[in-house]
Amino acid sequence: MQTVAHNYPEVNKSELARKLGVSRSMFYYVHKQPAIDEEVKRQIESVLTDHKAYGHKRIAGELKLNKKRILRVMKKFGIKPYRRRARKFIKKDDLNKPATSFKNEIEKFCPIIPNIVWVTDFTYLKYQGKFIYLAVVMDLCTREIIGINISRYHNKQLVLGAFIDALNKTGTIPEYIHSDQGSEYDSIEFVNFIKSKNIIMSMSRKSSPWENGFQESFFSTFKLEIGYLNRFEEIGELIENIYSTIYYYNNKRKHTSIKTTPVNFRNRFKKPLH
Repeated sequence: MQTVAHNYPEVNKSELARKLGVSRSMFYYVHKQPAIDEEVKRQIESVLTDHKAYGHKRIAGELKLNKKRILRVMKKFGIKPYRRRARKFIKKDDLNKPATSFKNEIEKFCPIIPNIVWVTDFTYLKYQGKFIYLAVVMDLCTREIIGINISRYHNKQLVLGAFIDALNKTGTIPEYIHSDQGSEYDSIEFVNFIKSKNIIMSMSRKSSPWENGFQESFFSTFKLEIGYLNRFEEIGELIENIYSTIYYYNNKRKHTSIKTTPVNFRNRFKKPLH
């Protein structure tokens, strides 16, 4: 547009715009576009400083700008969020383990209030050549991580510890607890503890990780956010960052399905004081 206007300086811009079938403002819009894009680029980089794994949709929500515009500017300047694919930990013994008798009780369940359905899982973190295991419990309604346990071993104590942590933190008991068919969750100790609380046990079908996809998604996000583990000099520093990353996930990172942070969403269910 600027080239056309430059080549025909004697022609009135309004008349030229009419002949070309565009608005007169387009001549000025194109001229200003590079400066506007630079400002949007600066805002995008500012968001990524605090939320390094945010994609263009979350950045658009944070800046309250059109997501197509954000995507265009990111492509223009080669801006890419940090990406790292999380891998599911599967015990070799579980591959030949017979299917459990527990069914998927939450397959078509969508809780509309907290503390109805909790989902749980664990993953591994490789640190200085050794594995550390992280088990968590998530409230399916709010997507908040409410139970955490960290151990050198993946066993029933690992998963039971995360569940007890969730009970202590929330001060309540869910109606359902959902997990995969790992031997840790199918252990006599874990199952008996769940039954002692009159909680309904639910499990994904064998080799169906998508049936516990909420946890899979969390671990993928978690590993993106925490980044390269061997940068931590001591295991205590790593553990501190595990907790701070989960705090960030619960309190600062907006979840696409609920349009806010898990803690903010949970607080909406609190009854106002009279």
